[in-house]
Parts: sequence; C-alpha cells; structure tokens
Amino acid sequence: MKTGSEVLSLNGITKRFGSLTANDSISLDIVPGRIHCLLGENGAGKSTLMNILFGLLEPDEGEIKLGDRTLTLTNPKQAMAAGIGMVHQHFMLIPVFTVFENMVLGHEPSRAGVLDLNSARRKVRELSERYKLDVDPDALVEDLPVGIQQRVEILKALANDATYLIFDEPTAVLTPQEIDELMLVMKSLRDEGRAIVFITHKLREVREVADDITVIRRGKVVGEAEPGTSEGELAAMMVGRSVLLQVDKEEAKPGAERLVIDGLTVANASGAVAVDDLSLTVRGGEIVCIAGVQGNGQTELSEAILGTTMPVSGTVTLDGVDITTAKPARTIKAGLGYVPEDRHRDGFVGEFSIAENLVLDNLDAYSRFGSLDLRAIAENAKARIEEFDIRSSSYTQPVKSLSGGNQQKVVLARELSRPLTLLLASQPTRGVDVGAIEFLHKRIVAERDRGTAVLIVSTELEEVESLADRIAVMYRGRIVGIVDPDTPRDVLGLMMAGVSYDDAVATVQEGSTNE
Repeated sequence: MKTGSEVLSLNGITKRFGSLTANDSISLDIVPGRIHCLLGENGAGKSTLMNILFGLLEPDEGEIKLGDRTLTLTNPKQAMAAGIGMVHQHFMLIPVFTVFENMVLGHEPSRAGVLDLNSARRKVRELSERYKLDVDPDALVEDLPVGIQQRVEILKALANDATYLIFDEPTAVLTPQEIDELMLVMKSLRDEGRAIVFITHKLREVREVADDITVIRRGKVVGEAEPGTSEGELAAMMVGRSVLLQVDKEEAKPGAERLVIDGLTVANASGAVAVDDLSLTVRGGEIVCIAGVQGNGQTELSEAILGTTMPVSGTVTLDGVDITTAKPARTIKAGLGYVPEDRHRDGFVGEFSIAENLVLDNLDAYSRFGSLDLRAIAENAKARIEEFDIRSSSYTQPVKSLSGGNQQKVVLARELSRPLTLLLASQPTRGVDVGAIEFLHKRIVAERDRGTAVLIVSTELEEVESLADRIAVMYRGRIVGIVDPDTPRDVLGLMMAGVSYDDAVATVQEGSTNE
C-alpha cells in the first residue's frame, strides 16, 4: 500500500451546479483500518462528494488533505497516485475485454518495451486468492454475471494498490449472498489497514459493517451515528422526521384472477430471449412482487404487459380481455395503471406542469367539444396534490423541478386517479427518500384493498419482503418459484441465482447443520 496510517480529510467541501448546492461545506475524516459509511437518500450529495475525492469533479470550495499534505485532484489518475480507488455504482469496465485486460488498462506492464500479459494474469490470480474473489483472468467481462463484474472492479482498485477505497452503492445489483460476500471482503480489507468509504442508502447494510457513520441530507452533514444506532433513528436522521420502515397492512383477501400471463416469451432489443415461456397469475386484492437481480427479464416483461414490446409467443389477459398485442392506449383503457422503472424517461414530461402530467393518459375525460377543460384540469391537480401530499409551490410548477419523491407521487397519483384492473409498478420507490417510500407503500396497499391486482417489480429485497403477499422469483427470464413473503432471505437469495425452492431450502438447511 502507498501510505501507512495517514488520515484522508475532506475540509469544507462545497460543490454547486448552477443554483443547486450539491455539497454544502462538508467535512469528514477517512481513517485507515475503519469502514466509514456515508448514509443518505438518493440525491443527498454522497456520490458527488466521492466523485470529488476521486478527481472526477472539482470542488468550488474546500480542500482535501492526506496527513499534512494538501492534494490537488483534478482527474482519477492523480487520485489513484494518492492511493485512492473507487468501485463505481455503474461499472467502468469494457465488456469485450478480458478481466486482466480491464485491470491493466492505462498502466499496462511491459518488459523491454513488450507488453507483459503473463504478469497481468498473475496479478489477477494473486489478488483473487488473497481476497477470496474468485475471478478467471481470461474471462470476457461481457460473459460474467454482475456479481463477478463487481469483483473485477474491486480487483482493479486493489491492483492500483489503493489504501482508500470508495464503494459507491455497491449492492444495488447483487443477490443477498453476494452482498454478504462483499461485506466480508470489505471487513478483510479494513482489517489489513485499508480505509473503506461505503456509500449507501440501505440501513441494514450500514449497521452490519460500519465503524463510523456520517449522515448527509440535502448536501449537508446532519449528524454522526454509532454502528449500534437503530434503523429507525438512522432513517429519521436521513429524512428529518420519524418514519415507519415496515409496511402496515392487513392480510390479503385475494379474489378472482385479473392478470393472467400464459407461456409468454419476449425478445430484447438485440433479439435474444429475455422472457422465457413465463406464466403468472395475479388476483384482485393481492400484491405479487417479482424479485430478482436487475437484468433478468423484468423490464421486458413489464413492457410486454404495457404493450410497448410485442411478445414472440404466449398470451396476456386482463379480466379475460386479451391484451397480448394491444398498444399502450388500449391496455390503459382495459384498466392498466403503469408506474415505469425510469420515471424521467417514461413517467412524465418534465417541462409540463404538475396539472398537465396528472391527465396525460386520460385527456378524453378533460375535453369538451374538442378543447381541453383547463378549469377541470386545475381542479383535478389541486385535489391530487392534497391527496398525495405532493410538495410544490403550485400546480403550474414543472414536474422536472420537483424532488424525486414528489415526481414519483405525481406518476402514482395519475395512475391511481381512475378505476384499475391491474397496477403494474416497476421499481416504485427507486431514487425516493424514506419518507416518500412510506407514503407510496401505503397507497399501493390501499389500491390492493380496493380489489385491484397489484404487480410490483423491485430489486430492493426489503421492499419485496415488506409489500408482497406472494413473491415470484425471476431468473434469466423464467419464474424460478413463487413463495411466501416470510421465506428466509438466504433461500430467496439462492433462488435469485437460479436455484429451485426445494434445492435452496436443502442448501440452507445443510449449511445450518454444518455450522
């Protein structure tokens, strides 16, 4: 490692983007031999701060010091020279390169002017064995599961001899077992004297590994916390008020079948099968959650139900009406409410006002003699803003100027403003603060209790366990099994990796016996 026990300090870091202050005079110390968790909601300023530390952004004010030395970090190369490494939330790997080619890119080893590939391979093997990160040096990155790709990102940082390692939301694409493995890796790195900065918004993970916790809200440090601090207390620090972390709901009372998917096969944009002969039924008055790591066909399944992607084969029916080849306008008329996984791209028109966005899919109801009834649109907006607690200055405010949670409330308010057969919500709380999550979950449960069939697609296992009446685990385009929400997390994790329910239970039981 490049340094010994020097503290890496951020002093008064401020970063502005136009009128937005992303970081407001933030100071913190990163100490070798400790895991420092940077906790905060999406948009709180965590990643901006770490991008400054890694040289991807320059601060408007403040300084970074390593011991007594002031660092000038205007690019990642300077950061790496100072012993700083970063494992990015979105992997910085070249898919068509091998593992060892990705690791040496930019600092290729050579002997007598000739590229020394064997030493690069050896380094991958040595680091893999040392940190129990089993990775094949000659494997193409594009052929690796996301969990293994993340190992490559970690090995890249270690190959540069980083003393200070930044993990930016590293668990977003991992199964529970892979998350547990990552926690062990971080602890082993800490125990050999490296400093770890762990950026996350997941409270359970923070309490599991943190030595130090700094909470950021709206660009400011709002407090420090001890690892033993309860999840409720941490959530309150993140949001600024107490919140209910568990969904409060009564037992479901399922009725008739409302959504029936039979033998559905869907191809992705490149023509590969993304949904593979999938069958699933959702009854009125129940919430079925699809659990799985991102990229296992969930997006294509949602698009096929909506009608933006045409299936290769199979059928989709809503209350007995065949919508397999229907366009979105028809599926919406058939009673589909749709909350897309990317609200910015598919959920609203940012330049349009709140009022306009609230009637986008139901303009006929607000038209009179060929003209829009602006008074009715305004009255609808006022009612929805109050009902859904949409924090805004006016119903004329552009949706793009709202916070992520309020943007999501606009989308959900629009979809729930008419009678529904099915509510299909994909990643319904992505990028939403804890307080807004509490509200959105309540509304989803209330829609279930009205007799609507609810299908949730979420990569957040805590959300799945909390909301679901039944969990359908999806892997490589297929439903591996459908289980109860109280199914042990270890079993769910194995199923998310493609293991059948019976085999997953047997594996977990065998592991418990061996312990």
